[in-house]
Amino acid sequence: MSRVGKSPITVPKGAEISIANALLTVKGPLGTLTHTLHPSVGLEHKDGVITVAIKDSSPEANALSGTTRALVNNMVVGVTQGFERKLSLVGVGYRAQAQGNSLKLQLGFSHEINYPLPTGVKAETPSQTEIIIKGANKQQVGQVAAEVRAYRSPEPYKGKGVRYVDEVVHLKETKKK
Repeated sequence: MSRVGKSPITVPKGAEISIANALLTVKGPLGTLTHTLHPSVGLEHKDGVITVAIKDSSPEANALSGTTRALVNNMVVGVTQGFERKLSLVGVGYRAQAQGNSLKLQLGFSHEINYPLPTGVKAETPSQTEIIIKGANKQQVGQVAAEVRAYRSPEPYKGKGVRYVDEVVHLKETKKK
């Protein structure tokens, strides 16, 4: 069994776990997430601790045990604490504004971009050049952040564009005569 798959997951107070057939449901204060388990991997839930169990000894099941453990842990953390991704806008006139279920972006184009947020994801703009994307599903939060960043990714000469807060953009030197 993989090293990641061997480590148990402690379920904090406020999170409810239910396993029916191959469907895992995790409920918490921030929402409900579901996941369909692979037939070669199972879960055992006892006394607030979840462990991953392999049903057969194939290499595929060994690999899936670690993946399943990571996905279940992300679900538990997501419904109790949530995930967030921070973006910053670098450039003259680049602005962002959260309006309900959409994000309005001005990124130097002749038009403004209106990005509709999927259900379960919220966006906040503490300032005009900062965006905080929050949600319970880690994959969905990361996907929304990547799609917003893709509208104007940082260019290598001046560094203008939408970037993650912890991202380092290495600037190139301009061509010299």
